[in-house]
Amino acid sequence: MSHSLIAQQALWLDPFQPLADAVQAQLAAGGLTVHPVSTLEELQAKLASADLLVVRLGDTIDLLQELQALTVTLGFELPIVCRVDRRHLELVVAAMRQGALHVLPADDCSVEAWQTVLALREASQSTVRPVHKVTRPPRSVVYVDPASQHLFALAQRVAMANVTALIEGPTGAGKEVLARVLHESSARARGPFVALNCAALPEHLIEDMLFGHEKGAFTGAHKEHHGMFEQAQGGTLFLDEIGEMPIHLQAKLLRILQERQVVRLGGDRPIDLDVRLVVATNKDLRVAIAAREFREDLYFRISTFKLRVPPLRERPGDILPLVARLLARHANNNRGLSINTQAQACLQAYAWPGNVRELENVVLRALVLCTDDVITPAHLMFDDALPYSSQVHPVASSLMPVVPAGPVMQSAEVFYAAPVPEFLKTDASWSAEAMLATAPAADGASLQDAVKSNEQQLIMAAIQSTFSRMEAARKLGISPRTLRYKLAKLKGQALMSTVD
Repeated sequence: MSHSLIAQQALWLDPFQPLADAVQAQLAAGGLTVHPVSTLEELQAKLASADLLVVRLGDTIDLLQELQALTVTLGFELPIVCRVDRRHLELVVAAMRQGALHVLPADDCSVEAWQTVLALREASQSTVRPVHKVTRPPRSVVYVDPASQHLFALAQRVAMANVTALIEGPTGAGKEVLARVLHESSARARGPFVALNCAALPEHLIEDMLFGHEKGAFTGAHKEHHGMFEQAQGGTLFLDEIGEMPIHLQAKLLRILQERQVVRLGGDRPIDLDVRLVVATNKDLRVAIAAREFREDLYFRISTFKLRVPPLRERPGDILPLVARLLARHANNNRGLSINTQAQACLQAYAWPGNVRELENVVLRALVLCTDDVITPAHLMFDDALPYSSQVHPVASSLMPVVPAGPVMQSAEVFYAAPVPEFLKTDASWSAEAMLATAPAADGASLQDAVKSNEQQLIMAAIQSTFSRMEAARKLGISPRTLRYKLAKLKGQALMSTVD
């Protein structure tokens, strides 16, 4: 038996019966390390580390179809083995036609049967597939939202054309990820992918990094250096933040694209190139052209096909899958984390001005703050330094309150665990009795007034019966951030009534 047959990691999904220890040990003897999962969310979080997916079907193949759609959408090529009850063996043919790697009776856990499965898995891995038939994103990509799926499908068509591509989009939205999709979906997928951020290096270093130099070309050039164009031979060169490239280097880049040749610094011998160029920018190059900061002829040379990566707020369907992927990447392997529905609503309602990079920061903070296995709104700390009302997505504006201008992120010591302010406990005008006394009469009150009055009573009852805002927020079932907003609003109303 080859080594590859004894190192397979399998996710085991059985909605009808838990995996017995004896069966798990028997499967391990057959070369299968099994990780039971009980929900689709748990399955989604662990897909990245799996080689095989084992699922038990009921009386239809609906679950198989759902799992196939999920894995394709998330960008995984994961073989699926189906287990069926013997009274439903008619599903064997249907499951195989649907694309299952193998189908076994649900009660067959013999070593021989599962070694056959692993042999089929190894054979499927060794099958050579033409590069032009790539139809799904690489494993590191999450394209779940319809807008992202459309972008991915378009990128794959562009990849086959071997044309220069210009990727536009805000900082942190995933432009380099899309550039890798273009590379890995093309006939150059087996070649190198070389990336350079034009805004991250001094001007003189960019030239050397791109074009290379000959030995003795300048002081310190003790040996020849192959530039990134040469390093990317047979593959893809990705130039990020192309709008930051100095104007005189733009002229050199234009000539290289026209001649398909590069000359190293200090050299005189042209080197033929077989490189595909993909560039990205977060600025409007048309505006840069008008300001004489970017060459118009270079713009038309690099923008044979333009792709726009939308900001994260315009593809909300990607948010939770990205969170699951980030949790799987950064959490400890033995830590099974989940996100409650309130936290999910907060994540989807937030406008993400920092896009995916900010999302990763929020996830990392949540991992630090969360001491148990459930992430709640109290563990979410955002970077919105701008007024939240100007950032919130219009569709999600009804899910989260609009807070006053200014930063909302505070440390746990400063806000989350802060004691209740004394004025809330000592000022008689803030007591529940005072609020009841000033509440509008039931006969003339509108529904909105009644709701506000009831909300005030609940907040004050929670404040007066707890020792910190964190505890009060938990008792109310809202985030500390939401509680802070409501307290500020109540204080403003109290001040207005005092003036009146």
